[in-house]
Amino acid sequence: MREDIAEYLFHQGTNFKSYEYLGAHLTPDGKGVIFRVWAPSAKGVFLTGDFSGWQRLPMRRINDGGIHELYVENAKERDKYKFVVSSDKGDVEKSDPFAFYSEQAPASASIIYDLSSYDWKDGDYLSSKGKISHHNLPMNIYEVNLGSFMRKDNGDYYTYKEYSHILVNYCLKNGYNYVEFMPLTEFPFDGSWGYQVTGYFSATSRFGEPKDFMALIDAFHAVGIGVLLDWVPAHFPKDLFGLYEFDGGPLYEAHGWDRIEHKTWGTRKFDFGRTEIQSFLVSSACFFLEKFHIDGIRVDAVASMIYLDYDKKPGEWIPNIYGENKNLEAIAFLQKLNATVHRYFPNAIMIAEESTAFANITKSVADGGLGFDYKWNMGWMNDILSYVSTDPYFRKYEHGKLTFSMVYAFSEKFILPFSHDEVVHGKKSLLDKQFGSYEQKFAGNRALIGFMFAHPGKKLNFMGTEFGQFKEWNYKEGLEFFMKDYPLHKKLSVFYRDINKFYLSTPALYGDDDGWDGFSWLDADNSDYNSVAFERKYKGESVVAVVNFSGVDFGYRIGADEGKYEVVFNSDLKKYGGYGKVGKKIYKTEKREWGGRENSLYIEMPSLSFVYLKKIKGVK
Repeated sequence: MREDIAEYLFHQGTNFKSYEYLGAHLTPDGKGVIFRVWAPSAKGVFLTGDFSGWQRLPMRRINDGGIHELYVENAKERDKYKFVVSSDKGDVEKSDPFAFYSEQAPASASIIYDLSSYDWKDGDYLSSKGKISHHNLPMNIYEVNLGSFMRKDNGDYYTYKEYSHILVNYCLKNGYNYVEFMPLTEFPFDGSWGYQVTGYFSATSRFGEPKDFMALIDAFHAVGIGVLLDWVPAHFPKDLFGLYEFDGGPLYEAHGWDRIEHKTWGTRKFDFGRTEIQSFLVSSACFFLEKFHIDGIRVDAVASMIYLDYDKKPGEWIPNIYGENKNLEAIAFLQKLNATVHRYFPNAIMIAEESTAFANITKSVADGGLGFDYKWNMGWMNDILSYVSTDPYFRKYEHGKLTFSMVYAFSEKFILPFSHDEVVHGKKSLLDKQFGSYEQKFAGNRALIGFMFAHPGKKLNFMGTEFGQFKEWNYKEGLEFFMKDYPLHKKLSVFYRDINKFYLSTPALYGDDDGWDGFSWLDADNSDYNSVAFERKYKGESVVAVVNFSGVDFGYRIGADEGKYEVVFNSDLKKYGGYGKVGKKIYKTEKREWGGRENSLYIEMPSLSFVYLKKIKGVK
């Protein structure tokens, strides 16, 4: 793209490859580097780095748009550099907002880096995408914080290169077909978990360099596992070297007194209505899709973007022009983001982490929606976790928390998440949330996951849940894999591996997540027995799910089509830590009306257990 056109489109808010224009770029002849930075209110901008002995070099302001540039003949790849921005407030050293590579925190210089020489090997994987809509495919997502999946004995991180073997093989062995990384865009403070970003085009250097991250993604693709990246367009931190008041005053941040800051988080909000910010953020998303071949993006904290009164008290916010609490500029930005991504990357998966009842999150932009492919179902998650933490004796009063999700299950396209946010800050681990004794917690956890995997919606579990880590997640430490040395934890890991793989191989559990054609209740109202039964269906195949959340064994009758049914998954098996009480493998219906059906099944259900059954075709 011609430089004058690239600049024009950047200011127009439609340069979605602005990373090819701004930042630091090696010239085609390899003899130097052209640097460009946007700082419209600066009195002057200087460049400093290894190539100048860290002496300041004045940059040329090319026009009124506020872009400054400088060609440095002796600059080369891997040289460190910074911009020095002069304003009425003084001179401040700034990292390059468009840097591809950064020093590891607490250092903050940008590093000249060429992304173009990586030799991708995932052509077959990419060409296979899009042949079937991902809405009709399984999504079993393993959410990972790369800094705390494993740590070396001395506390050091494992690298992208090392994870290309360790993590890829672990996900493949355990039956996940997607991995979702918590933010890997450069961030200065480990305690933010990556959610306070200073480098929107820079894969964090904590684990290696950008090409190492590319190789990690390539390795996942080689075994058919997709890669999703957590991305944070809602806010950024106030580190002086970052985007904060970049040219001496608010530039990337919103200007209104009521919109400029997230006080609780201590961060600045982006100005979603400014066209240059739109180019910047949409380019960041497109950058990782194009240059790193990621399969999709999970957009963090959408609710904080679309509501003007998010985390604010009366008097702390100004309504929009219609007197409402909706941030119209942020809504328009999200529509622009999703429309652009789907135009240029039609197979990309866009996911909203949105915690309210805001309508049409996953409706297309053309039809007035925000245009996401999926929304995290936070309501389901909150309800079911509250339910399983309740004493089974009192669960009959909470039965609506089991069934309410089906009232709105098809209002959006959902992902069911048990994420990192649910296993920190005193919330307990997923296993420890379960009410009851040590053994009951494991049984309850299996029942919960059985309910989750049969419930409409794609699946996401945070690392460590698969072997029942009791301790809450700590970003400073690796997971406690030694827990697998204990019998019930080892057996739980076998359970997760088996149910993950069963889900991936059973189209009835995922093929129609979006409507009533794929789901029917068999028993929704059995509150006295803390139980539910329902059927999942897709293209003539079906799975009957029966879940007992009570603390007692009982015989359970459900209506069913006439025939014989085979138990295809049973959480009470001894190899999973159960008692082996479900002895029968085949159940035959009786000519006894139940639940509106002429025939019914009678199943002995152990406490805190589930079974999946499939009808044996051609047998009555």
